[in-house]
Amino acid sequence: MSRTIDIIGLDPSLSNFGSVTARLDIDTLEILVEAMTVVTTEAEKDKAKRKVVRKNSEDLDRAATLHDGVTELVKGRVIAFVEVPVGSQSARAMVSYGVSLGVLAAVRARLPMIQVTPTEVKLAGCGIKTATKEEMIEAMVDKYPNAPWPMQVVKGVRKPIASKCEHIADALAAIEAGIKTDEFRGMINMFRAIPKAA
Repeated sequence: MSRTIDIIGLDPSLSNFGSVTARLDIDTLEILVEAMTVVTTEAEKDKAKRKVVRKNSEDLDRAATLHDGVTELVKGRVIAFVEVPVGSQSARAMVSYGVSLGVLAAVRARLPMIQVTPTEVKLAGCGIKTATKEEMIEAMVDKYPNAPWPMQVVKGVRKPIASKCEHIADALAAIEAGIKTDEFRGMINMFRAIPKAA
């Protein structure tokens, strides 16, 4: 009888925070995908409303939306695998970076976190350091064809919805990258040491 633990993979950003909840077989390390979610926030596009609401207040609301959504997703999970973002090139990108780190800090307060880099995610996902979003989506959909990918029909053909799937693909690849780390190997040995139920 296989033994599994409940895990989550996360790909953080201010606008689209991707997540994959799954079970991980602790003996074979097979990833059994359960759900794929993107917690989405948008900046106010209505100029009249933007004049009334300060930008920092809007950012705070968006951060709270992400915090609440991701906190709900990690409930019952044992380990989080996370692509931790790196620095940014603009002030607005820095806001996304800061909010992402804040939400990840809240996750880390609830459960152990295996951190991986964007390069590790790309290598785990499709074996290319400089993989494009499209290459990542294609590779991960091929690896997990039975997962509940958000799809759309275009000219009679089912295709992944790129705007959602790019974040989900990275979250799933973060799990793949994370299970290869030394940190996780030490952790999984503890789970394997627990006697199997009769």
